Amino acid sequence: MWAGLRRKWRDMKTIRTLCEGAERHARQHGQAEPGAEHFLLAALDLPDGTARRTLQRLQLPPERLAQALAQQYQDALRHVGVNADAFELAPAEAGHPGGHGLYKASGSGQAVVQALARHEGRAPGSPLLGAHVLAVIASMKHGVAVRTLKALGADPAAVRAAASEEAAAAAT
Repeated sequence: MWAGLRRKWRDMKTIRTLCEGAERHARQHGQAEPGAEHFLLAALDLPDGTARRTLQRLQLPPERLAQALAQQYQDALRHVGVNADAFELAPAEAGHPGGHGLYKASGSGQAVVQALARHEGRAPGSPLLGAHVLAVIASMKHGVAVRTLKALGADPAAVRAAASEEAAAAAT
């Protein structure tokens, strides 16, 4: 019983850290609500290091992720005829995003948090790790985050497999 409560407490702390990191990354990109791509960046910042090691297992330098994400934004703007170099995004104001409920994220960000809350891709009793966040995002069919992984040359199925291996290794 106590072990289960401790795990839930640790998971809540991890989700809090993850959400705060995602909000910080969203504001840096001029967005008020974090999306899956911001949770992807925040997973790399988690102290367990499993998301970072998962990318390294796949020979994908984690430090290239932010650059690949920025390129996705630029490509999307260019696709609709906007020159991204002509203006600079101002960071969004700090503070808790508005909206209903305790936490407000974009649709893709909400999908990430909900999948993590359902313990998707986790062995029973295992703590929430950055690798789990990466696996959830790699399971998404569409969106900036999964396009960013693909732009780095990552196969989403390979990311999920490497994340599972990294999570299992961290649990031992």
